[in-house]
Amino acid sequence: MKRNRIGILLIHFLIAAVGLVGVAAQQHDPANQENSSKPKPADLPFDRPPAARPAPRPERPAPDSPPTGSDKTEAVKLAVDLVQLDAQVLHQKTGRIAGNMTKDSFTLYEDGVKQTITHFSQDTLPLSVILLIDRGGCLDPFSDSVHNATMAALSRLRPQDEVALMAFHDTVNLVAGFTRDRRRIEEALHRIPPHDEQASHCFNRAFDEAAHYMKHAANPDGRRVIIMLTGITVNFDCSGPTGEEARQAILESGAVVCGIIPKTAEQRLESGIMRTVTGIGGVFKAKTSSLSRLAEETGGEVLSDKPELLNHVFNDLIDHLRTRYVLGFVSTNAKRDGTFRKIKLDVAQPSAKPEDRLVVRTRRGYVSAKARPVFTANPRTKS
Repeated sequence: MKRNRIGILLIHFLIAAVGLVGVAAQQHDPANQENSSKPKPADLPFDRPPAARPAPRPERPAPDSPPTGSDKTEAVKLAVDLVQLDAQVLHQKTGRIAGNMTKDSFTLYEDGVKQTITHFSQDTLPLSVILLIDRGGCLDPFSDSVHNATMAALSRLRPQDEVALMAFHDTVNLVAGFTRDRRRIEEALHRIPPHDEQASHCFNRAFDEAAHYMKHAANPDGRRVIIMLTGITVNFDCSGPTGEEARQAILESGAVVCGIIPKTAEQRLESGIMRTVTGIGGVFKAKTSSLSRLAEETGGEVLSDKPELLNHVFNDLIDHLRTRYVLGFVSTNAKRDGTFRKIKLDVAQPSAKPEDRLVVRTRRGYVSAKARPVFTANPRTKS
């Protein structure tokens, strides 16, 4: 069986390499780009239809008349945006968590301009976690041992943490919405759609749907986490939102992206093939989505180990999420222009010794809020 699967992986590699130029050409064909946002009838659905994307929380409708006094007060409040991010501090040499940090331990910059940290805490806010399980490709990463490790990890979450479960391959399925009821998630883990070897790893669709569903999270930016369980870290984009559009949606959601990779010989072969093929595809400008890149940009991490040892990996990940520092600031750039702003967070070093060096993980930037429409009174006409 193992030899047959390795043979299948090699055949897939040859097919992908031969068809690579065609993929790149299709992605750059204007006709294809025009229709890329429409789902293709040939897409393989799960046994049950995928859940429709939940509608966003209702927003206050735009008034037809000029704002009243109370509306003006609200507008003033909305003009001050608290940017919140979380940060993890580790010893570079050992990877151990560094504790006992204070607000003064950090220096924060936005687009090169130093900012004042106004809010600082550690491990005081609950988490909103989306488990995103890959059901496509040659190998099934969700074995019995991985299932058991996932169940154990859920037991380490706090009662106030909320969890949602999504599964994906060619389509994305919301198996269970956000809930604090662990039994609902445990039951949902037994209801995830079956693995489909003929289906693809549509990272772009999965990240886009997860980012949009994250709008329903009860917790703020910096305490939102997407944990993808898969066997690969990069893949070509499927039809639908591009990888760049999905990346933008992730950044706007304020979520931290993490990955769990069950490590086997077959998994390493498939992952290596995909890295090679997508690397070649980059020469032809083929569009791809990368778990590793999103984890790096959002301050997350990608961890891997043998399936029977993933319990420890999940525990480490939960501990890392639990020991993050939450920092908040109000940007000196008061423009509400919806642009991406780069963040640089430095941590004070305990000494000049290389073995004592600390590193900090946090997201690399955020998308600023957009200004609400300004309504002005129409001048009265003289009769």
